[in-house]
Amino acid sequence: MLGNRPWKMAVGATAIALLAAGCSGSGSEDTDTASKSIVVGIGEPQHLIPSNTTETGGAQVLAALFYPLVDFDEQSKPVEVGAESITSDDNKVWTVKLKPGFTFSNGEPVVSDNYIDAWNYGAYGPNAQGASYFYERIEGYADLQSVDPDGEEGPKKAPEPKAKALTGLKKVDDTTFTVTLSTPFAGWESVMGYTAFLPLPKAAFSAPGVIADGFEDAIIGNGPFKMKGTWEHDSQIATEKVDGFKGNVPKVDAVTFKIYQDQKAEYADLTAGNVDVQTAIPIESLAAAPGDLGDRFQKSPSSSFQFVGFPTFQKEFSNVDVRRALSMAVNRQEMTDQIFLGSQTPATGFVSPAVAGYRENTCGDNCKYDAAAAKALYDKANGPKEINITYNADGGHKAWVDAMCNQINKSLGIKCTGTPEPKFADLLTKVEKKQKVGLIRLGWVMDYPLMENYLGPLYATGGSSNYYGYSNPAFDSLVKEGSAAKTTDEAIAKWQAAEDILAKDMPVIPLRFGQNTYGFSEKVKNVTVDIFTKVDLYKIEVNS
Repeated sequence: MLGNRPWKMAVGATAIALLAAGCSGSGSEDTDTASKSIVVGIGEPQHLIPSNTTETGGAQVLAALFYPLVDFDEQSKPVEVGAESITSDDNKVWTVKLKPGFTFSNGEPVVSDNYIDAWNYGAYGPNAQGASYFYERIEGYADLQSVDPDGEEGPKKAPEPKAKALTGLKKVDDTTFTVTLSTPFAGWESVMGYTAFLPLPKAAFSAPGVIADGFEDAIIGNGPFKMKGTWEHDSQIATEKVDGFKGNVPKVDAVTFKIYQDQKAEYADLTAGNVDVQTAIPIESLAAAPGDLGDRFQKSPSSSFQFVGFPTFQKEFSNVDVRRALSMAVNRQEMTDQIFLGSQTPATGFVSPAVAGYRENTCGDNCKYDAAAAKALYDKANGPKEINITYNADGGHKAWVDAMCNQINKSLGIKCTGTPEPKFADLLTKVEKKQKVGLIRLGWVMDYPLMENYLGPLYATGGSSNYYGYSNPAFDSLVKEGSAAKTTDEAIAKWQAAEDILAKDMPVIPLRFGQNTYGFSEKVKNVTVDIFTKVDLYKIEVNS
């Protein structure tokens, strides 16, 4: 899941502040709801259709509106939530039994068809869903993809796919369906905890396989909250509790997701009590936050991985020695100490310490700061004299991108410039179209707690978040072999071998492994930000 954290100062801040503070007076139902409402800061989501939501802002909203089949415990093990049971005798055919009695917020019952229809929509190539890759393991996926006469995927020039439905999805009854994978995969239950595997109601479709106009702006889920009005782009998404929800019931009655493009403005709102939770304290405020917030400034484990990607499809970055040299020109320790005040740690590999299979220093010398060796290698490879690193200006990245460019300039004697793009969603749109943006500032938060999640989506050919055009058949094979392995140890061995290939090819510059540094207002308590960087909406409470 791409970590964006874009920010924008929302309009109507006074009105939202009043909502957050509640009102005194009659004790009516509306007043009681307002007093138990909270405001959470997010970035403008790129999308809210589950199969197209691949960044953290959208995922936070979907966590309120939907109830997943599985969630994860503190040990990152899958726990059935919307599912009564998920079983398999061979890790290839999985039977999903739904808990009875659940409905969508419009009253529709949640049934097997809601999952089957949503996943078929997400997997169908011409729909160009960002998370389509995650359905790849389901039998029949290849027949849903468009392939042009030259054998290259691409819905613009390609004919219609052979099929519109995954053969691996079969309805047994209204509360039971089966998922047949192309090859066995022991980690499949964990994968189904990702947002792409949420259901959609019948109301989502105007015709089979066609999302109704306006549905995304007033999306209907099966979770504990429902949309109040519509998505006010670049401003807010308001939600309220669903009456009679059958699952785990939150302790707050309403959540307004206030959208920011300025991290410092959000922090100002936090200290003023106009926002109740900020999931990432801005770099500029890290030193002041303990004094400003006291014990309301907290840290927690995160699965985040920050990196800069090379557009390997551009000639100037196709030479691996250019990529290696730029990585060696960066002093990661200096950046984490001076810019992040030790709140993050240098990344010397491609897989987070949050998952089994992590190893230290898998990147080797390619991630070791050595200015002299970097310059010699860069000059020999005839690297470009000028480069730029494009980042989303709404995410608080300017300070460290400028610092990174200064290090590169000093080490290599070239001109490196940080180039801001106003919104993360706009940056993603440009890189999806392969427009020239130079090196790309990106971040990753795991979708499910498996080592493979840091490999396949980011670097596999056609991976959902492979924005840099990297492709290595040997890497692809090892990722797939790991997925098909019979034991966890066998799987990890294959995935580690795949990571070793990344260390040689260097499609990205690993920079930092993060932790959550968040803050909250005096209004709320029991605030936690989980390993996926999301606020736990089931635990948070309003103080009496």
